[in-house]
Amino acid sequence: MAELKKQETKPESKSEYEAPKGQSAQLSISCAGESMAYKAESKWIVLRKAEKPTAEVFCTTYTREGENDRPVTFVFNGGPGASSVYLHMGALGPRRVDLSETGLPKASPHKLADNEETWLTFTDLVFVDPVGTGLSRMIEKDTSKEDSKQASKEGESQKKPSEYWKMKRDLESIGEFVRTWLSQHHRWESPVFIAGESYGGYRVGKLAKVLQKDYGVGLAGAIMISPALEFSLLDATDYNVLPYVDTFPTMAAAAFVHGKSRKAKKQESMDDFIQRARAFALNELLPVLASGEMASESKRTQVFNSAADFIGMPRPVVLRKNGRISITYFVKNLLREDGKTLGLYDASVAVSDPFQDRDELDSPDPTLHILERVFASAINTQLRREIGLVTDRDYELLSHEVNTSWKNDEQTHSLQSQFGAVDDLRYGMSLNEHMQVFLTHGLFDLVTAFTSSDRLLALMKLTPEQKERLTVHHYPGGHMFYTWKASREAFTRDIKAFYRRAGELAD
Repeated sequence: MAELKKQETKPESKSEYEAPKGQSAQLSISCAGESMAYKAESKWIVLRKAEKPTAEVFCTTYTREGENDRPVTFVFNGGPGASSVYLHMGALGPRRVDLSETGLPKASPHKLADNEETWLTFTDLVFVDPVGTGLSRMIEKDTSKEDSKQASKEGESQKKPSEYWKMKRDLESIGEFVRTWLSQHHRWESPVFIAGESYGGYRVGKLAKVLQKDYGVGLAGAIMISPALEFSLLDATDYNVLPYVDTFPTMAAAAFVHGKSRKAKKQESMDDFIQRARAFALNELLPVLASGEMASESKRTQVFNSAADFIGMPRPVVLRKNGRISITYFVKNLLREDGKTLGLYDASVAVSDPFQDRDELDSPDPTLHILERVFASAINTQLRREIGLVTDRDYELLSHEVNTSWKNDEQTHSLQSQFGAVDDLRYGMSLNEHMQVFLTHGLFDLVTAFTSSDRLLALMKLTPEQKERLTVHHYPGGHMFYTWKASREAFTRDIKAFYRRAGELAD
């Protein structure tokens, strides 16, 4: 009998990919006059495709020691191309940027402050930086010479935009991340909430369906902060008049606080004035804008004159523009005689216009760009000094590359232009009869106007039971209304009550 030769077992060719080394720390803050201890952990989670590593998603997690039955909330901002720094260091995290009471930066150096309104008092927090933002990066593929030759032959660039910078793939990456995080931390029995701002609010609406249907993650609650829910409502044209209607009450609110509205009554509250402006926009302005020249000239003149008085614009200008005042024209011209311009993201803020002689809006937005340096200082201090993370990577607050490279799904037909999240939100609410929904805006935000979301909610045809699971609150301030001290405090009180209604907090 022939002797059997011993077979050597060859090691697997695929080596396990290791993400960069993270860091954790035991920290504490002063909250409500008492010391609150917590654990902070910053690390990368590896995403895979066909079992091969494709991206490293950076996250910072805050937990209270010995309380693993607490809710866990996954948080992200929008853009697309924004890191989670704004909600992380502006509203929800245990430490925050130190701003004025109305959200304006103080003189440098910029300091961190203990956040009395941190959500960590009632939920663990996971701040997620989507691929290409924060410290999250694509993993470069090893390409063979044959691959390079083939790419060159086909005229392909060796540097392609990330596959994650697409609508569907972005949602899949968040789903994969949430599922992996829950597995790594043994938290599948924890109540799960998701919270997103701006395009992140759009993500939340879509994920209300995707996470539950495709990833097996049941949601206790979905929180949409200054969301952009339907893209068609962000593009005002001569033929799409709804954006003009949706932004009108916000313009009126700005005119009110700057003392320019000619419709404001003596001793009238801002809330009452905004309600009158919204009723006018929906009941009088919308029919005339939608009718165009089918409406009589006298009717158009009457309505447009009233519109001009509400928002503090000259009547001849509003007549000439057929009632269509863009947000860029408004912020450039409301206080033009005073040499000032307003913020698109917070129209209650006015700063000196550096280009007063120009007709177009060329100045930096006073409610976005002036805060970048403050948030950059805050996140780098928190990660590198407080938590002790060591990395040579630069933290990308807002990635222009991600934003300009963002694509809709390749499978989408070229004539399909309606991209929105409201149907997905409706689907998610029907899929899970226990999921609570919280929606909120800043009253002075012209980019994602509160009236737009209010209208969409009224069109959702929710059942009485579903309406009971929907909470809507708007606050003074802009896109990041939580940078206002009073609004941040009110927001946190309302959110804590929201978690309690979701059944996850004791009275």
